[in-house]
Amino acid sequence: MNAKVLLLLAVVAAAFADKPSPSYNVPAPGSDSRSYEDSFEAPKYEFQWSVDDSESGNNYGHQEARDDEHTQGGYYADLPDGRKQNVKYVVDGDSGFLAEVTYEGEARYSSEESREYSPPRPTYA
Repeated sequence: MNAKVLLLLAVVAAAFADKPSPSYNVPAPGSDSRSYEDSFEAPKYEFQWSVDDSESGNNYGHQEARDDEHTQGGYYADLPDGRKQNVKYVVDGDSGFLAEVTYEGEARYSSEESREYSPPRPTYA
C-alpha cells in the first residue's frame, strides 16, 4: 500500500516538475516595454438619459461629462410633493464631489393626506 502511494506521489511530482513556472517580473527601467501608467488612456466620455412618463408621473434624468480628472454633470427628479429637485455637481481631481442642490416650485400636500403611518391593507388575488 505504501509503495503504491509513494509511486503515485512520484508520478505527480514528475508531472509538475516538467512545467516551467511562469515569470511575472517587473520590466527593467529603460526597457522598451511601456510602463503601467502609460498603458491606459485618460478617461473621456459623455452620457445623457431621461425618463418622462406622464402616465406613471415619473420624470427624472441624468447627464455627465468627463475629461481626464474633471467631471461635471447633473440630475433631476420630480418629487412627490410637486417640486423638482435639481443637482449639479463637479469633481476636479482629488477635490471631492461638490454638489449644488436647488428646487423648483413649491411643496404641495393634499389635505386628504394623513401624516400618520398606517401599514397597507393586504390584498388577495
